[in-house]
Amino acid sequence: MKFHTILFDLDGTLLNTLEDLTDSTNYAMEQMGYPRHTLEEVRSFVNNGARKLILGACPPGTPEEEIDRCLGIFQAHYKTHLEVKTKPYPGILELLEQLQARGVKVGVVSNKFDGAVKPLCQRYFGQRIGVAVGEHEAEGVRRKPWPDTVFEALKALNAPAEGALYVGDSDVDILTARNAGLPCLSVSWGFRPRESLVAAGAKYIADRVEDFLPVMERMEDECKA
Repeated sequence: MKFHTILFDLDGTLLNTLEDLTDSTNYAMEQMGYPRHTLEEVRSFVNNGARKLILGACPPGTPEEEIDRCLGIFQAHYKTHLEVKTKPYPGILELLEQLQARGVKVGVVSNKFDGAVKPLCQRYFGQRIGVAVGEHEAEGVRRKPWPDTVFEALKALNAPAEGALYVGDSDVDILTARNAGLPCLSVSWGFRPRESLVAAGAKYIADRVEDFLPVMERMEDECKA
């Protein structure tokens, strides 16, 4: 079986956004009078949406209204600073072009808020991406690991779930693929190390962008067998 559609997570999978996320997190911390965080600390907070990031960054026991205020400060800062240090991982643009040349439909499904996902994908990927879906739970679409945004992306691409592949760098992505009934290819070049992915149940892992197509082709062969 050949995969006709591939849905990628964004942060830690296609784009290295960690430095900009850290800068905006620390800006919000400073505005609130809270301690700053290192890059590695922020790495441990990401992958499950902006609110979970801020929940992790704020001191334990921070009141809910202060969490809301801090989240607002973070989002406002990040919207105007999301392209300062962010960049695609080396080889990603070439990979997307190779998939496009194979006739594969490509989409992005992220827990980053939708107002950031769409401009980032347009800025860095342009026509290499067919659809980009970010977090918009206010509209009744649940964030990952619920499969809602996966199904929304598949619908926008006019692609069935059968023959689609999900790609991500975290345990949240592994659960998302499972909940959507899609095979999952995990990548360890992003925000989570290989051992974390294995512990979360990853069966197929690409450690480098150059490994992606060989691992994908092995998955295709095994699905056919």
